Amino acid sequence: MTADKFARKRIIGKHKDPDSVDSHEPKRLLPKHKKDSSAYKGRFITLSCVTVLAILLVGYFLYQERLKNAVNTPLNSPRIIEDDTSSSKVTPERFWGSYRPHTYFGLKTRSKNSPVVGLMWLQQFTGRMPPPIRHWCNQDDKIQGYGWVAHDGVNFGVQEINEDNFKLNTSFVKRMGGKHGGDWTAKVIVTPKVKLSKLASPTYVSLMFYMALDGQGKVDTEMVKNRVSGINGYSEELGNFKISFPKVSTKGAKYNHLVTHTTKLDKLKDVMMETIKIEAWDKARTMPYFILGGRSVPRDSGGPNYIVHQVTAQLPLEMEVIFESGSVEDRKETLSGESYDETLSQHLVEFDNKFSDLFQHRQNGYNNSMVDFAKFAMSNMIGGIGYFYGSSLVQSKYNKEPVEYWKAPLYTAVPSRPFFPRGFLWDEGFHNLLIREWDESISKDILFHWIDLLNSEGWIPREQILGVEARARVPSEFVVQQNVNANPPTFFLPLQKIITNMIKSNTDSDRKILKALYPRLKAWFHWYNSTQVGTQRSVYRWRGRDPNTNKQLNPLTLTSGLDDFPRSSHPTDDERHVDLRCWMALASGVMADIARALNADWEEYRATNQMLTDNKLLDELHWSKEGQQYSDYGYHADKVKLEQPKITLQPGQRPPQQQPDKIRVVITDPKYQFVNSFGYVSLFPFLLKIVNPTSPKLFTIMNNIKNPNMLWTDYGLRSLSRNARLYKRFNTQHDPPYWRGAIWINMNYLALSALNHYSYTTGPYQNLAKSIYIDLRNNLVNNLYRQYIKSGYIWENYDDKTGEGRGTHPFTGWSSLVVLIMAEKY
Repeated sequence: MTADKFARKRIIGKHKDPDSVDSHEPKRLLPKHKKDSSAYKGRFITLSCVTVLAILLVGYFLYQERLKNAVNTPLNSPRIIEDDTSSSKVTPERFWGSYRPHTYFGLKTRSKNSPVVGLMWLQQFTGRMPPPIRHWCNQDDKIQGYGWVAHDGVNFGVQEINEDNFKLNTSFVKRMGGKHGGDWTAKVIVTPKVKLSKLASPTYVSLMFYMALDGQGKVDTEMVKNRVSGINGYSEELGNFKISFPKVSTKGAKYNHLVTHTTKLDKLKDVMMETIKIEAWDKARTMPYFILGGRSVPRDSGGPNYIVHQVTAQLPLEMEVIFESGSVEDRKETLSGESYDETLSQHLVEFDNKFSDLFQHRQNGYNNSMVDFAKFAMSNMIGGIGYFYGSSLVQSKYNKEPVEYWKAPLYTAVPSRPFFPRGFLWDEGFHNLLIREWDESISKDILFHWIDLLNSEGWIPREQILGVEARARVPSEFVVQQNVNANPPTFFLPLQKIITNMIKSNTDSDRKILKALYPRLKAWFHWYNSTQVGTQRSVYRWRGRDPNTNKQLNPLTLTSGLDDFPRSSHPTDDERHVDLRCWMALASGVMADIARALNADWEEYRATNQMLTDNKLLDELHWSKEGQQYSDYGYHADKVKLEQPKITLQPGQRPPQQQPDKIRVVITDPKYQFVNSFGYVSLFPFLLKIVNPTSPKLFTIMNNIKNPNMLWTDYGLRSLSRNARLYKRFNTQHDPPYWRGAIWINMNYLALSALNHYSYTTGPYQNLAKSIYIDLRNNLVNNLYRQYIKSGYIWENYDDKTGEGRGTHPFTGWSSLVVLIMAEKY
């Protein structure tokens, strides 16, 4: 029987006509509209399926949208820093400050759209075209040395800038009052290096002090005989204000100005240079004299928002700039002249007394010159604090294109004013070891700003490029931050002491902060434990390594902070990174402390800490018997090199004009093994004091440290052993070694902290630890001081063979930890 006939028979048999004479079944009533009911059910089932499918599709798309948005959605937890915390109402003493560290001298407020003021200068009659105008800190300017010699982070700052032919002294002093952060005065003193009587020809310098608005407010000039005597203005953050430019005392000084409109704060110098004109100084001078272009305000601009006051004179030259808030009603005198000098002198005395009491360097045997060096280092850490507002550019695997983070403020120190004038996550933890010692309230303000940047995943972008001025200093390929990339959670270093102090104080305000801080740290800690874990229990792995590169001798691990330090040659998911494990051990201990203080669930954190500090488990996963060191583990080949690829030419084909870049050649097959490159990574169980004080491995580590063929030098501990295969090796044809031998101060600080710890902790190696500690501390301090005297700078790192400064300069981020080393504060 065919399927069709079978189907028809079933249908007929099932629906016999009840009135049929052939029917042998008793008559019965059928439901009314039976056929319609069945059709309705079919339609209902179809509609239900469509509805369910639609709901699933909507749910899927909403879920995908949620995944896309997670990367730039704030964490759903109360912020620590409230909206008005940085305002002139809540913290007037820190409202104005030198928060533009990328400029040689610049001030702004801690507000979203702060007006900015700053200094530019040029030497006249040099014959150079275009004239070299100083504005943003730039190593190419080849200034012989510059930096803050005293800065307290609140009231004042004094800076010295050492040009070829003259010196500038820039200073500012603030005075509280009114509702908008009070008044301030800045003074610039320019003096020739050679006595006037010995000069072949006098030196002429133009000082150009400016104010520019950032999107709102208004400004205009007060004029006296074609000279700008002042600026009257208004902004939301400042209310009404006035800036005065008193006449200078130098005879024969000339005044010029620029009054214009600009929409780009990062182009202030460019806008000014476009207006520069050439004029004759007098009949005797034939070289061009550069002056500003006067008033040039576009009609449709709404008025001027950028004003520059130019003073040109033969040196010596002294200029004052006086800012007065319109809300100060009880001003007894202007902060100028003798009043300014007396107030500045008073602040300097208070600064010296506080510095001496805190660090006691003279009691530790340092002479006046070395104490001044320490003051310079500390002042530049404090004077390098900036205030930024804007959004990072971020991306996750769910976003095809980068997206903007939410707009947020960031109060942070910067590693280097000319090269890294922005916030870096792992640098900031080291910065605040020193900042906390100087002023814990500033340190808490900085760290809490950072922690408020956590997104809904518990991630913080490791590099903060906020605002147009900050973004203008970063190559485009480094702007986008990926949400799988971490950085060492160094905030836990200063938080150890900050949280301990807050727990001891037990004030209502501190408990309120701890309650806001804890869920944020909890989310951050969970992010590391969900995104940076390895393939087995208690193993951690830095993300962000490129397994497909063939141009790098050893694939970079930028996220670890130790960029080109040798890791496994072939990145895989089965890597084990010992330094990240140790960072998480530190973090879990602090988390346990804060959770316990808040009567929260702290046992799990303590259990994690005990597991990560368990020396037996640590040794099983990371101790290399062959290398006699703690090591990373991974898929690794020891023998690799960079070679020029061979070019095969077809008959008649010309060779390329430029040789292709060298590529990596693997000489020995990789295998899973320990990466026995002894250096900073190998030291982490020691650096973070995880190694038991009675462990023979501690003895081995300290002997390796003291070995000149490994890490020991007369200038500090080098980053990679001289015996390592990649010591001093370029990572690509063009990238010189970075963490492959150079001496870095942050790691040496941790080493000294550990040696100091083990010298006071009962165990068989106390005397050895003390001996190494004394020698290392002396070597490090003496070399940094010697190089500062020689070059005028504190440097990013130091050469392990000569001790000379290397990298960017000035680098008064973590290299300023020399202040704590001299004071023996760990």
